[in-house]
Amino acid sequence: MSSLVTPVGEFELVRATGNGRDGLRAWDAADEYLLRHLAETVDLAGQVVVFGDRWGAISTALAEWGPSQVSDSFLAQRATRVNLELNGVAGPRLLSPLDSLPERIDVLVVRLPKSLALLEDQLHRLAPSVHEGTVIVGAGMVTEIHTSTLALFERILGPTRTSLAVKKARLIFCAPDMGIKRTGSPWPRTYDLPEGVGVVSGRTVTNYAGVFCADRLDIGTRFLLRHLPARSGQVVDLGCGNGVVGLAAALADPGAEVTFVDESYHAVASAEATFHANTAAPGRFLVTDGMSEISPGSMDLVLNNPPFHSHRAIGDATAWEMFTGSRHALRPGGELYVIGNRHLGYHVKLRRVFGNCDLIASDPKFVLLRAVKRQAAGRADG
Repeated sequence: MSSLVTPVGEFELVRATGNGRDGLRAWDAADEYLLRHLAETVDLAGQVVVFGDRWGAISTALAEWGPSQVSDSFLAQRATRVNLELNGVAGPRLLSPLDSLPERIDVLVVRLPKSLALLEDQLHRLAPSVHEGTVIVGAGMVTEIHTSTLALFERILGPTRTSLAVKKARLIFCAPDMGIKRTGSPWPRTYDLPEGVGVVSGRTVTNYAGVFCADRLDIGTRFLLRHLPARSGQVVDLGCGNGVVGLAAALADPGAEVTFVDESYHAVASAEATFHANTAAPGRFLVTDGMSEISPGSMDLVLNNPPFHSHRAIGDATAWEMFTGSRHALRPGGELYVIGNRHLGYHVKLRRVFGNCDLIASDPKFVLLRAVKRQAAGRADG
């Protein structure tokens, strides 16, 4: 826990993600710069909307103005709830990008997301609520603000400029142009899978904005699909993205019951659209933190391609949580299949969590690993 000092108060904040030992703060210089500017120059009366708040620092600091926070991340919303409670404040309304947005926005605060596609989608969806007097302020680190970023604000909302850099952070100022024709978001998009990837060859995939590999099948998933395990039963596609892997499991065995899990609202929406477009089989779709909503000892197979970064931070906390959560959810004899880059060393972690790990397939870039839940297993701490 650490303290964020702003002109509107001092706040104790935590990320509320990972294993709690990564030492990472729940805000950065862009959040500080943004909050200082808002406190010193912007009238926050009216409807305030915050898009892209990563760990709830902005929403917590602005809580007294009752903002609506729009986030694609379940983890970001959870962190926001934790930080609001930690500081004894209330007020923000937490929305996903798929929820109905306020009809009128007087102050629009945009913390730049990692994905340019997600920014494009949300600016399109927020634009109808913007009026001539709306104050629009964006924020990001210098490395996150590109010509293409500013071009999106210009094209969708109106004339845009940037501030001077402070602590390697910049602000974006946009003046609404009510003469811009509202075209609506181009997302979600679809594409057809290539041949040679097993039972899903030629199938149509749906991707909402910001979901990994929006226009093609990534090479890691392609590798996994070529070595999909024959075992099925109760299956979890953990970190499902657009749901291609879980769809393959369902098509390979009509008796399989597949649960799709991701912390991204857009990812789960993508998986659900992909699944229902290609099969009439029942599926379960959960926006949540890893395996937290899966009953202990209930699953036969978990398929997983763990992320190894969050924004600019790289670490193994998410993989640890996915592996330990999978072991908890699997019944004895159940299997976890993990695809990952060779250099990530997942075999070491899997042996510590499960007490075993087998190499199923490999190429110069990827390894496909299998761990089996047995009655006795190694340490499950990170």
